[in-house]
Amino acid sequence: MARKLPLDNMESWFDQMSRQFEEAAERWGAGFEPWTPEMGSPRVDVVDEDDAFVVTADLPGFDKDDLEVYISDQTLAIEADHSHEAEETDVDYVRRERSHRSVSRRIRLPGSVDEDDVSASMDNGVLTVRIGKADAISGGHQIDIE
Repeated sequence: MARKLPLDNMESWFDQMSRQFEEAAERWGAGFEPWTPEMGSPRVDVVDEDDAFVVTADLPGFDKDDLEVYISDQTLAIEADHSHEAEETDVDYVRRERSHRSVSRRIRLPGSVDEDDVSASMDNGVLTVRIGKADAISGGHQIDIE
């Protein structure tokens, strides 16, 4: 009689696990999918402080020079665009790699803002925009990132 080894059933275990993951994905839908730059819309948090709204946006892989941030009519717009091209040459081949990523997000703020009281900073792929509150809605303008 042949002795069964512990790994003899491994293929059936993998099949069972695969089916379970597929069933779980169908039940959960896309709601648990982590954000990636290819999705086109960065994750943001909006905090309502006493005197300002603070918006943080996750933008991994982008630098402050890749961003355009502006505010108009109580809406904060974030646009990021990054291109990269690298070339390596060897005796037998040339390899060229290119990538282009672009994301954008519009956030409607829950109250009137003072467009002259806005600051933005970028640290390790996280954009933080602080927007002062105001009594009246005004025009719009570009926001410089520190």
